[in-house]
Amino acid sequence: IRLKSVKNIQKITQSMKMVSAAKYTKAERELKLARPYGIGAQEFYKKAEVKDEEGEKGQLIIAVSSDRGLCGAVHSSIGRIVKTDIAANPNTKVVIVGDKVRNILQRLYAKNIAMVVTEVGRKPAVFGDAALVAQSIINSGIEFSKGKILFNAFRTVVSFRTTEMPLYSQNAVANASKLPVYDSLDSDVIQSYTEFSLASLLFYSMKENATSEQSSRMTAMDNASKNAGEMIDKLTMTFNRTRQAVITRELIEIISGAAALETKN
Repeated sequence: IRLKSVKNIQKITQSMKMVSAAKYTKAERELKLARPYGIGAQEFYKKAEVKDEEGEKGQLIIAVSSDRGLCGAVHSSIGRIVKTDIAANPNTKVVIVGDKVRNILQRLYAKNIAMVVTEVGRKPAVFGDAALVAQSIINSGIEFSKGKILFNAFRTVVSFRTTEMPLYSQNAVANASKLPVYDSLDSDVIQSYTEFSLASLLFYSMKENATSEQSSRMTAMDNASKNAGEMIDKLTMTFNRTRQAVITRELIEIISGAAALETKN
Protein backbone atom coordinates (compact mmCIF):
# COMPACT_ATOMS: atom_id res chain seq x y z
CA ILE A 1 0.00 0.00 0.00
CA ARG A 2 2.82 2.39 0.87
CA LEU A 3 4.68 1.54 -2.34
CA LYS A 4 1.59 2.32 -4.39
CA SER A 5 1.10 5.58 -2.51
CA VAL A 6 4.67 6.74 -3.15
CA LYS A 7 4.36 5.89 -6.84
CA ASN A 8 1.22 8.03 -7.06
CA ILE A 9 3.03 10.91 -5.33
CA GLN A 10 5.89 10.59 -7.81
CA LYS A 11 3.45 10.88 -10.72
CA ILE A 12 2.06 14.09 -9.20
CA THR A 13 5.50 15.65 -8.61
CA GLN A 14 6.63 14.78 -12.12
CA SER A 15 3.49 16.36 -13.57
CA MET A 16 3.99 19.49 -11.46
CA LYS A 17 7.60 19.70 -12.64
CA MET A 18 6.50 19.62 -16.28
CA VAL A 19 3.82 22.26 -15.69
CA SER A 20 6.27 24.50 -13.83
CA ALA A 21 8.84 24.09 -16.61
CA ALA A 22 6.33 25.34 -19.18
CA LYS A 23 5.28 28.26 -16.95
CA TYR A 24 8.91 29.10 -16.19
CA THR A 25 9.77 29.36 -19.89
CA LYS A 26 6.91 31.80 -20.43
CA ALA A 27 7.69 33.78 -17.26
CA GLU A 28 11.36 34.20 -18.20
CA ARG A 29 10.39 35.45 -21.65
CA GLU A 30 7.97 38.00 -20.17
CA LEU A 31 10.50 39.07 -17.53
CA LYS A 32 12.86 40.42 -20.21
CA LEU A 33 10.09 42.72 -21.40
CA ALA A 34 9.19 43.85 -17.86
CA ARG A 35 12.70 44.72 -16.65
CA PRO A 36 12.83 48.17 -18.32
CA TYR A 37 9.83 49.25 -16.20
CA GLY A 38 11.65 48.61 -12.94
CA ILE A 39 15.11 49.69 -14.07
CA GLY A 40 13.78 52.95 -15.58
CA ALA A 41 11.89 53.92 -12.42
CA GLN A 42 14.93 53.23 -10.24
CA GLU A 43 17.23 55.25 -12.51
CA PHE A 44 15.10 58.38 -12.11
CA TYR A 45 15.36 58.15 -8.33
CA LYS A 46 19.13 57.69 -8.58
CA LYS A 47 19.65 60.57 -11.02
CA ALA A 48 17.48 62.94 -8.99
CA GLU A 49 19.19 61.73 -5.78
CA VAL A 50 15.91 61.12 -3.99
CA LYS A 51 16.36 60.32 -0.31
CA ASP A 52 14.08 59.04 2.41
CA GLU A 53 11.79 61.65 3.91
CA GLU A 54 12.74 62.91 7.35
CA GLY A 55 10.29 62.34 10.14
CA GLU A 56 8.68 59.57 12.16
CA LYS A 57 5.87 58.54 9.84
CA GLY A 58 7.09 54.96 9.98
CA GLN A 59 8.22 52.45 7.41
CA LEU A 60 6.29 50.79 4.59
CA ILE A 61 7.25 47.36 3.25
CA ILE A 62 5.57 45.83 0.20
CA ALA A 63 6.26 42.08 0.34
CA VAL A 64 5.70 40.42 -3.04
CA SER A 65 4.94 36.68 -2.98
CA SER A 66 2.06 34.53 -4.25
CA ASP A 67 -0.79 32.29 -3.09
CA ARG A 68 0.84 28.98 -4.00
CA GLY A 69 3.45 26.91 -2.19
CA LEU A 70 5.68 23.90 -2.90
CA CYS A 71 8.42 26.17 -4.24
CA GLY A 72 11.25 25.98 -1.74
CA ALA A 73 12.22 29.04 0.31
CA VAL A 74 10.65 31.63 -2.01
CA HIS A 75 8.09 32.78 0.57
CA SER A 76 9.93 32.04 3.81
CA SER A 77 12.95 34.16 2.80
CA ILE A 78 10.73 37.24 2.37
CA GLY A 79 8.85 36.51 5.60
CA ARG A 80 12.13 36.22 7.51
CA ILE A 81 13.37 39.65 6.31
CA VAL A 82 10.01 41.28 7.12
CA LYS A 83 10.12 39.86 10.64
CA THR A 84 13.63 41.25 11.15
CA ASP A 85 12.58 44.71 9.93
CA ILE A 86 9.49 44.78 12.16
CA ALA A 87 11.59 43.78 15.17
CA ALA A 88 14.02 46.63 14.40
CA ASN A 89 11.25 49.18 13.72
CA PRO A 90 7.87 48.35 15.30
CA ASN A 91 6.31 51.34 13.48
CA THR A 92 6.26 49.36 10.23
CA LYS A 93 3.29 48.76 7.99
CA VAL A 94 3.37 45.80 5.61
CA VAL A 95 1.44 45.45 2.36
CA ILE A 96 1.46 41.80 1.35
CA VAL A 97 1.00 40.67 -2.24
CA GLY A 98 0.16 36.97 -2.00
CA ASP A 99 -1.33 34.80 0.72
CA LYS A 100 1.75 32.79 1.74
CA VAL A 101 3.64 35.61 3.45
CA ARG A 102 0.41 36.60 5.22
CA ASN A 103 0.29 33.12 6.77
CA ILE A 104 3.89 33.56 7.97
CA LEU A 105 3.25 36.95 9.62
CA GLN A 106 -0.37 36.57 10.75
CA ARG A 107 0.24 34.99 14.17
CA LEU A 108 2.81 37.41 15.61
CA TYR A 109 2.60 40.56 13.48
CA ALA A 110 -1.08 40.88 12.53
CA LYS A 111 -1.22 44.50 13.76
CA ASN A 112 1.56 45.48 11.32
CA ILE A 113 -0.29 44.14 8.26
CA ALA A 114 -1.95 47.08 6.51
CA MET A 115 -3.26 45.30 3.41
CA VAL A 116 -3.25 41.86 1.78
CA VAL A 117 -3.69 41.27 -1.95
CA THR A 118 -4.70 37.71 -2.86
CA GLU A 119 -5.41 35.80 -6.08
CA VAL A 120 -1.82 36.38 -7.20
CA GLY A 121 0.26 33.83 -9.07
CA ARG A 122 -2.57 31.82 -10.60
CA LYS A 123 -2.17 33.72 -13.87
CA PRO A 124 0.82 35.68 -15.23
CA ALA A 125 0.74 39.22 -13.88
CA VAL A 126 0.03 42.09 -16.28
CA PHE A 127 0.61 45.81 -15.78
CA GLY A 128 -3.08 46.32 -15.01
CA ASP A 129 -2.77 44.04 -11.96
CA ALA A 130 0.18 46.05 -10.65
CA ALA A 131 -1.71 49.30 -11.31
CA LEU A 132 -4.69 48.08 -9.27
CA VAL A 133 -2.42 47.15 -6.35
CA ALA A 134 -0.65 50.53 -6.57
CA GLN A 135 -3.97 52.37 -6.64
CA SER A 136 -5.19 50.44 -3.59
CA ILE A 137 -2.04 51.38 -1.67
CA ILE A 138 -2.41 55.05 -2.63
CA ASN A 139 -6.12 55.11 -1.74
CA SER A 140 -5.43 53.51 1.66
CA GLY A 141 -3.64 56.71 2.72
CA ILE A 142 -0.64 54.95 4.29
CA GLU A 143 1.97 57.55 5.25
CA PHE A 144 5.62 56.61 5.48
CA SER A 145 9.01 58.27 5.62
CA LYS A 146 10.92 55.19 4.46
CA GLY A 147 9.76 52.39 2.20
CA LYS A 148 10.90 49.41 0.18
CA ILE A 149 9.63 46.58 -1.99
CA LEU A 150 10.76 43.04 -1.13
CA PHE A 151 10.79 40.38 -3.85
CA ASN A 152 12.84 37.47 -5.18
CA ALA A 153 15.05 38.46 -8.11
CA PHE A 154 15.62 35.68 -10.64
CA ARG A 155 19.27 34.71 -11.21
CA THR A 156 19.43 31.23 -12.74
CA VAL A 157 17.16 28.21 -13.01
CA VAL A 158 18.39 26.92 -9.66
CA SER A 159 18.91 30.16 -7.74
CA PHE A 160 17.24 33.45 -6.83
CA ARG A 161 18.15 36.37 -4.58
CA THR A 162 15.78 38.06 -2.15
CA THR A 163 16.11 41.73 -3.11
CA GLU A 164 14.77 45.04 -1.90
CA MET A 165 14.06 48.19 -3.91
CA PRO A 166 13.72 51.60 -2.24
CA LEU A 167 10.28 53.19 -2.28
CA TYR A 168 9.81 56.94 -1.88
CA SER A 169 6.82 59.07 -0.98
CA GLN A 170 5.66 62.02 -3.06
CA ASN A 171 7.14 64.51 -0.57
CA ALA A 172 10.52 62.78 -0.74
CA VAL A 173 10.53 63.05 -4.54
CA ALA A 174 9.47 66.71 -4.41
CA ASN A 175 12.33 67.52 -2.01
CA ALA A 176 15.02 65.75 -4.04
CA SER A 177 18.20 67.77 -4.40
CA LYS A 178 18.57 67.42 -8.17
CA LEU A 179 14.91 67.54 -9.12
CA PRO A 180 15.18 71.11 -10.56
CA VAL A 181 17.32 69.63 -13.37
CA TYR A 182 14.04 68.41 -14.87
CA ASP A 183 11.89 71.18 -16.33
CA SER A 184 8.16 71.75 -15.79
CA LEU A 185 7.73 69.48 -12.78
CA ASP A 186 4.83 70.78 -10.75
CA SER A 187 3.03 68.91 -7.97
CA ASP A 188 0.56 67.24 -10.36
CA VAL A 189 3.33 65.88 -12.57
CA ILE A 190 5.26 64.58 -9.55
CA GLN A 191 2.11 62.93 -8.18
CA SER A 192 1.35 61.28 -11.53
CA TYR A 193 4.91 60.03 -11.89
CA THR A 194 5.02 58.75 -8.31
CA GLU A 195 1.87 56.71 -8.92
CA PHE A 196 3.14 55.40 -12.26
CA SER A 197 6.56 54.51 -10.86
CA LEU A 198 4.93 52.58 -7.99
CA ALA A 199 2.92 50.55 -10.51
CA SER A 200 6.05 50.02 -12.64
CA LEU A 201 8.13 48.83 -9.69
CA LEU A 202 5.35 46.51 -8.54
CA PHE A 203 4.95 45.08 -12.05
CA TYR A 204 8.69 44.48 -12.32
CA SER A 205 8.92 42.87 -8.87
CA MET A 206 5.87 40.65 -9.56
CA LYS A 207 7.46 39.41 -12.78
CA GLU A 208 10.81 38.74 -11.08
CA ASN A 209 9.09 36.92 -8.23
CA ALA A 210 6.92 34.83 -10.59
CA THR A 211 9.97 33.67 -12.55
CA SER A 212 11.84 32.82 -9.35
CA GLU A 213 8.80 30.97 -8.02
CA GLN A 214 8.35 28.81 -11.13
CA SER A 215 12.04 27.95 -11.39
CA SER A 216 12.18 27.13 -7.67
CA ARG A 217 9.04 24.97 -7.91
CA MET A 218 10.47 23.15 -10.92
CA THR A 219 13.66 22.40 -8.97
CA ALA A 220 11.72 21.38 -5.84
CA MET A 221 9.46 19.01 -7.78
CA ASP A 222 12.48 17.50 -9.57
CA ASN A 223 14.13 16.82 -6.20
CA ALA A 224 10.87 15.41 -4.83
CA SER A 225 10.58 13.05 -7.82
CA LYS A 226 14.15 11.83 -7.28
CA ASN A 227 13.52 11.29 -3.56
CA ALA A 228 10.32 9.39 -4.37
CA GLY A 229 12.30 7.22 -6.82
CA GLU A 230 14.84 6.37 -4.11
CA MET A 231 12.03 5.55 -1.68
CA ILE A 232 10.35 3.36 -4.30
CA ASP A 233 13.59 1.41 -4.80
CA LYS A 234 13.97 0.83 -1.05
CA LEU A 235 10.32 -0.18 -0.61
CA THR A 236 10.52 -2.50 -3.62
CA MET A 237 13.60 -4.20 -2.17
CA THR A 238 11.89 -4.57 1.22
CA PHE A 239 8.77 -5.95 -0.46
CA ASN A 240 10.78 -8.47 -2.52
CA ARG A 241 12.79 -9.60 0.51
CA THR A 242 9.61 -10.07 2.55
CA ARG A 243 7.94 -12.00 -0.27
CA GLN A 244 11.04 -14.19 -0.69
CA ALA A 245 11.11 -14.87 3.04
CA VAL A 246 7.45 -15.95 2.98
CA ILE A 247 8.08 -18.28 0.03
CA THR A 248 11.17 -19.74 1.72
CA ARG A 249 9.29 -20.32 4.97
CA GLU A 250 6.45 -22.08 3.12
CA LEU A 251 8.94 -24.30 1.27
CA ILE A 252 10.63 -25.18 4.56
CA GLU A 253 7.26 -26.10 6.07
CA ILE A 254 6.39 -28.32 3.06
CA ILE A 255 9.80 -30.02 3.10
CA SER A 256 9.68 -30.49 6.86
CA GLY A 257 6.18 -32.02 6.63
CA ALA A 258 7.27 -34.38 3.86
CA ALA A 259 10.37 -35.41 5.83
CA ALA A 260 8.25 -36.07 8.93
CA LEU A 261 5.90 -38.33 6.94
CA GLU A 262 8.86 -40.31 5.53
CA THR A 263 10.33 -40.73 9.01
CA LYS A 264 6.99 -41.96 10.36
CA ASN A 265 6.58 -44.48 7.55
